[in-house]
Amino acid sequence: MHDSPPPAPLPSPTRPEPLSHGLKQRHLTMLGLGGVIGAGLFVGSGAGIAVAGPAIVLSYLIAGALAMLVMRMLGEMSSAMPASGSFSVHAERALGRWAGFSAGWLYWFLLVVVLAVEATAAAQIAHGWVPAVEPWAWVLVFMVVFTAANLTAVKNFGEFEFWFAALKVTAIVVFLVLGLLAIFGVLPDTDPVGLTNLTGQGGFLPNGWDGVVSGVLTVVFAFGGLEVVTIAAAETDDPARAVGRAVRSAVVRILFFYVGSMLVIVTVLPWTAQQAGLSPYVKVLDAVGVPSAGQIMNIVVFVALLSALNANLYGSSRMIFSLAERGEAPRALLKVSGGVARDGSAADGGVPRRAVLASVAFGFVSVLLNLRWPESVFLYMLNSVGAVLLFVWALIAASQLRLRGRIEREAPEALTLKMWCFPYLTWLTLAGLLGVLVLMLTDDTARPQVLWSAGATGLVLLVALGREFRDRRGIGA
Repeated sequence: MHDSPPPAPLPSPTRPEPLSHGLKQRHLTMLGLGGVIGAGLFVGSGAGIAVAGPAIVLSYLIAGALAMLVMRMLGEMSSAMPASGSFSVHAERALGRWAGFSAGWLYWFLLVVVLAVEATAAAQIAHGWVPAVEPWAWVLVFMVVFTAANLTAVKNFGEFEFWFAALKVTAIVVFLVLGLLAIFGVLPDTDPVGLTNLTGQGGFLPNGWDGVVSGVLTVVFAFGGLEVVTIAAAETDDPARAVGRAVRSAVVRILFFYVGSMLVIVTVLPWTAQQAGLSPYVKVLDAVGVPSAGQIMNIVVFVALLSALNANLYGSSRMIFSLAERGEAPRALLKVSGGVARDGSAADGGVPRRAVLASVAFGFVSVLLNLRWPESVFLYMLNSVGAVLLFVWALIAASQLRLRGRIEREAPEALTLKMWCFPYLTWLTLAGLLGVLVLMLTDDTARPQVLWSAGATGLVLLVALGREFRDRRGIGA
């Protein structure tokens, strides 16, 4: 028998990444805000309101708190040990190669599959505006444009995301202001709404706490996307400080935007007026007299989809690049571009172009499957990543449990951002994630996602453990 090697010493928080450092703090902050403000909020929230009623506010509070705790843990590790692979690197340092391999490949697979949904949905909206151009042609245009943006300097990706996020944030702020004015009867031809819609039509909990739980299952995945902030932090001038500031600001503001939006929606209109698949934002804007509310929201959703597509392409390329760095993906993906900016820095270089092309290639495959077999092959792929986000979040929590003590012993000065009430809230988060998975198994709609995702995760784990067993036998020999 051979003892497993001791864990490697923690890297210096200032160890440079081979990638560019072209992202600014404003890029990272807006990426944190815009990364999760997507079609899931603008359109998907209608399904949550339909099952929970006004209590959807509690559903978003619970799901948002869960996401906030995960992000706090991830922020603690990423500010102490910035890396382009983020939680995949942390999982490897905390739990072993199998964990880093599994987290990285599962997350990469998740991003490139969801990318197809975003590209197809954006193409459908664009086709409605310009019927002469077929949806597949729009998909091609989007993929080419964002591939080109990600193949050039990382600051171009940052600028795209900055302005995309700025538009989404502005839209929500305007919506909140109009909603509050409508609630207090300040808008022309409106009377104060008061709290009638919160307490009528069955009360605040029309479907009881079962409705709140069902609402959590509906909305929890809308918070996925924040993780990209910690991946992008490695490409800033001061990764440790940048990720700490981004995590602190993004989590609080997103809770404000999500919960605030839901509170306005269920206060202005009766919850029974909402329908799954229809944007509750459009219904509220129509109710307060905003002309062409449907088209305005179509534009916002279109931008949200393109923003998510851009961010997912970026995140997937950096994740597979990090896997290649650690020998868990083909080494050919490690090649980065060269180049010097006008100010003499290397900001125009350091782009992992092969990693970008590998990610977009699989993204194209996913899009083709979505266009050709949306109800069969692609549906199975989509189900296989349906609950992967929860598995990744659980690995983040488990990694933080293991790494916190090591960081305190070996590099206590690196703990500039700490998880609250450690380890109690970390254990509570793990219990919450397990609870969501169990509840999904009891839900007829969500059960296939858990089972298919568990199958995909099991397959990746088998490969990871097989590689580790092979390597240990090689060392023993």
